[in-house]
Amino acid sequence: MPAVSYHFHFPDGRAETIEAGPQAVADDALLPDWTRLEHSQCPNCPLSSATTPRCPMALQFVDVIARMGPLCSYDEVAVRVDTPARSVTTNTTVQRAIGSLLGLLAAESACPHTAFLKPMAHFHLPFATEEETIYRAASMHLLAQYFIGRQGGAPDWQLAGLKASYKELQSVNGAMANRLRAISSGDGTVNALILLDLLAKALHYSIDDALEEIQPLFGAG
Repeated sequence: MPAVSYHFHFPDGRAETIEAGPQAVADDALLPDWTRLEHSQCPNCPLSSATTPRCPMALQFVDVIARMGPLCSYDEVAVRVDTPARSVTTNTTVQRAIGSLLGLLAAESACPHTAFLKPMAHFHLPFATEEETIYRAASMHLLAQYFIGRQGGAPDWQLAGLKASYKELQSVNGAMANRLRAISSGDGTVNALILLDLLAKALHYSIDDALEEIQPLFGAG
């Protein structure tokens, strides 16, 4: 996937840069205990600690939690996100900035429940609104169905699979928030995940209504 860098600049002059992408795997003995698969394991997790001792998504979050864990949700931060094609800058809250980064890292992880998000991670849009995310998710899913149809499969034009995937993701977000709640001294990272969970809920329950609202843009309303 294209290289993506998040640069955080805080009012006190502190700065942090976090590179998205597959995170380097540290020596198992050095990994924090909260990355163990069975630590607040997702109720819908298909993995076994016998073959996957560490949660794939948690491994993606280790560096972020180490550096951002003490921050509070509504602390202000200036963020610049660099991709090969462009840079995006904004002044926002810690929870929204970290939420954008965690969403990307989760999609890039080896978690089976985030595999469907990899195309969106490849075309990452930092700080996407709920409307933008619904549009992008639906477009991604429908393009996937086009490829499935070309290969002789049965396309899911009614978005049932997309809704089901986002419902599973709600369980993942909740369990991951529980992991972080136990080890973060601030609430910034936990509330960042809660924001992602709210978005997953909105997409699962409201996607039909949201798409009806934008239907006139396509000359079909």
